[in-house]
Amino acid sequence: MANDKKTPLFDEHVRLNALMAPFAGYSMPIHYGSIIEETKITRSGCAIFDISHMGEIMVQEDPSNCSLDRAITVPVTKMKEGGCKYGFLLNENGTAIDDLIVYRIKNDEWMIVVNASNEVRDYETIKSRLAPSAKIQNISDDSAKFDVQGPAAYDVMKKIAGTGLAELKYFTFKKFPLLGEDRIISRTGYTGELGFEVYLNNKNAAAFWNEAVKNGAVPAGLGSRDILRSEAGLPLYGDELTEDITPVEAGMEKFIDFEKKFIGKAALLKQIETGVEKKLCGFKIDGRRTPRHSSPILKDGAAIGTVSSGVFSPHLNCGIGMGYVKPQYAEIGTTFEIDLGRGTAAATVAQMPFLKSASIRMTLK
Repeated sequence: MANDKKTPLFDEHVRLNALMAPFAGYSMPIHYGSIIEETKITRSGCAIFDISHMGEIMVQEDPSNCSLDRAITVPVTKMKEGGCKYGFLLNENGTAIDDLIVYRIKNDEWMIVVNASNEVRDYETIKSRLAPSAKIQNISDDSAKFDVQGPAAYDVMKKIAGTGLAELKYFTFKKFPLLGEDRIISRTGYTGELGFEVYLNNKNAAAFWNEAVKNGAVPAGLGSRDILRSEAGLPLYGDELTEDITPVEAGMEKFIDFEKKFIGKAALLKQIETGVEKKLCGFKIDGRRTPRHSSPILKDGAAIGTVSSGVFSPHLNCGIGMGYVKPQYAEIGTTFEIDLGRGTAAATVAQMPFLKSASIRMTLK
């Protein structure tokens, strides 16, 4: 952990006695005392997560002849200014180099938010696919990012950034006056709850964190975030998405605009036509045992797939997970077993998200 990078809030996490551990090249807080309690507070109140390890890449280009539009799956020229859209950076064979979210800042400017572990490669890959006239800048090292999440997130955030936040619809953003400067706040998140993602300069990171905590946000770490995203059925790069997996296999083709050109399109269309050999599904464990990454999935003793990730859900009071299985076993209601090393656990394929919150799209007042 000595060689891991630190977010601008590292000293604050240490002061709060957070359990720190390596993640994606950073020393990150796993929890501040209880993963379960931090999970529960996010579902019932408001939590704040330091997500400053994520990468931010800026691209400027004439939208009338946009090479960025061809570099990634997101239809960047169709997006409205102030809109956010989820998509992928793909190889020619259709597998995922990364999943990402694009913000259209202006008519000719976009911000691409990428996973920390892929930041440098994503930047270099996108840069190599852009036209010479396009401008690209990696601003990750100068940026801090916080997720304020939970049904009470607006109550906390309006005290800091004002009631104008109520105008934000799901997956939109605006710039708001924040600590003396105009900063991007989006109505997005990774928990399945109402939430805001806040982008700041490093110099204002501690001030914002302390202000959010003063107004009712509870610090939460990556441990609870993993449970929350799992309950919401959201993928994690490195687990549900890798360079061995396509968005079609992950069941995420609905996020792809096949009307436009993009690298990897031909491979995905062929896969849709011919079918896939594996398919992502969600499942519930019969009991409180926790499935783990790479655990074998069995049917009548024969291997049919592999767990990609799993957690214990305190809200469902059982183990839940996601995994890749042969397509015939991915139907809702299908039963199989998970090899947990010390015996097996019965599991049933379930609809995702496992837990659906009404707060995520609630009208704000």
